[in-house]
Amino acid sequence: MDDLHVPPGPGAPGGLTVPAGELLEQFSRSSGPGGQGVNTTDSRVQLSLDLGTTTALNEAQRELALARLAERLTGTVLTISASEHRSQRQNRTAARQRLAGLLRDAVVPEITRRPTRPTRGSKRRRLEGKRQRAETKRNRRRPGAE
Repeated sequence: MDDLHVPPGPGAPGGLTVPAGELLEQFSRSSGPGGQGVNTTDSRVQLSLDLGTTTALNEAQRELALARLAERLTGTVLTISASEHRSQRQNRTAARQRLAGLLRDAVVPEITRRPTRPTRGSKRRRLEGKRQRAETKRNRRRPGAE
């Protein structure tokens, strides 16, 4: 098994590399498609990574990942299951891709919104639109209403 490479993105501009020794793969029988071989082949893959001890993340990334993935964790271990394919190799690839995507999304820093003020032109256009709408409604009244 090779190292897991997470592509670069916000929060990890150089990408992440999870050493193969930190990934734990377990195989079991899958309940999905497979015909006669479904009961004899161990095609389901469970890929686990301990976020608390991995060397792929720095402390800031680790805190973000632990907070954002809290409902998916058992302790500090993140486990991904893949059983959608008939072959073990395809399920291994799917689990690795899913783990890479989760890690990439988990380390994206939170963007704080900076409050802005409307420009003078946008205020003018808004008020002009209100005036035009009021004029349109005023013209719909009966002539003797004023």
